Amino acid sequence: MALQIGIVGLPNVGKSTLFNALTNAGADVASYPFTTIEPNRGVVPVPDARLDVLAEMVGPDRVTPAIVEFVDIAGLVKGAHRGEGLGNQFLGHIRTVDAIAVVSRCFADPDIAHVEGDVDPVRDVEVLDLELILADLEVTERKLEKIRSAAKAHPRQYGEDSQALQALRERLEAGERARGWLRPSGPRAQLAKELQLLTAKKRIYVINVAEDALPDGGERAEAVKRLAEGEGASYVVLCAELEAELAEWPPDEATAYRAEVGLERSGLARLAKAGYRVLDLITFFTITGGEEVRAWSIQRGTKAPQAAGQVHSQMEAGFIRAEVITFEELRAAGGWQAARERGIVRIKGRDYQMQDGDVCLFRFSPA
Repeated sequence: MALQIGIVGLPNVGKSTLFNALTNAGADVASYPFTTIEPNRGVVPVPDARLDVLAEMVGPDRVTPAIVEFVDIAGLVKGAHRGEGLGNQFLGHIRTVDAIAVVSRCFADPDIAHVEGDVDPVRDVEVLDLELILADLEVTERKLEKIRSAAKAHPRQYGEDSQALQALRERLEAGERARGWLRPSGPRAQLAKELQLLTAKKRIYVINVAEDALPDGGERAEAVKRLAEGEGASYVVLCAELEAELAEWPPDEATAYRAEVGLERSGLARLAKAGYRVLDLITFFTITGGEEVRAWSIQRGTKAPQAAGQVHSQMEAGFIRAEVITFEELRAAGGWQAARERGIVRIKGRDYQMQDGDVCLFRFSPA
C-alpha cells in the first residue's frame, strides 16, 4: 500500500516549500496566499537502508522501494468550511489521504506575511482545527438526516448508526475533533470510513523553523511539541527552506551539512518514519530471482496471504505458503541460497502475521 500524506496548514507556513523539498517536484512557491490551487502530488521513495543492503547482496536489475505520496493542499483560512478561499474544494482534497501533516510556522520573516498578522503556531493549529471540525459537522449533519429518514421505516437496522452520529455531532458542536469519538471497529469505524472524517485522521505535526533554530526549533517549536505530545501525535522539526536547498545538493554533501546542524537524517526520512509510526505500517521485502529487490508497506498484523496479495492478487487467491527469513538473518547468511542451506528459511502458513523486515518468497497456485 502506498502511504498518502496530505500537507495542510494556513497560507504562507511553508507547505509548498516542504513539498518541493520532499519531492523535488518544483511546485510554485510565493509569499502570498493561494499559490497552490490544484493539489500538487508527488510520489517519493521511502528511504530504507535495508533495501540497499539487499540490493548489494543480490545485484538485481531493478531496486524498487516502498513509496509515499505527498499531496500539497492549498492553505486554509478562516471560513474555509463555507468556501472561503476555495476552502470547500481544498478540504475535499484532504478527505482521501491516509494521514495529514500539519505544517506549523515557527519562524519569523518580515518578507513573508502571516494571514493572522503574527506568528503563533498553536493559534494557527486552533484555526485549522476549527475549519476541519466545522467541515466534518456539515458532513455529519447531512448523513444524520439521511439515516434518521431511513430509520423511520427500519428502526432496528439504522438505530445504532443514528445514535453514533448523534454522539459525533455533539462532540463536533463542542469544538472537539472526531478522533476521540472513533472506535477501532463497529458502526463508528464504518461511519468514519464512509464520511472520510477530516478530524479522525492521524496527523503528524511538521514544525517548520528557521535554519538557525535547528535542530530543536526554539520556543515556538516547544509549544507545538507539547501540543503534539498531549494528543499522542508524532512531530518532526525541520527547516523546509533548508531541505529544499539540500535536495539540490550532491547526497554526500547534503548529509555532511545536515550533520553540521545536528540532523542525522533528511526531512523526508523523518517524515516517512513518522507516517509509518502513526499509521502502524511495517515493511517486508521480496527478491524476484536476480531481477528485482522490492520493499512493500503493509499494516502491522497483516497475515501472509494478504501480504502476498500486495505483490499480486493471484498470490493471495492461490496462496500455498510463504518462505520467510528476517533481514538480519539473511544479511548474516550472505544470501538466500546460503540461508536455505543452513535451514533458517522458515515455512509459514495462512495464519502467519508478517513482521517488519521479513524477506519473503510466496508460493501460490495460479488461477
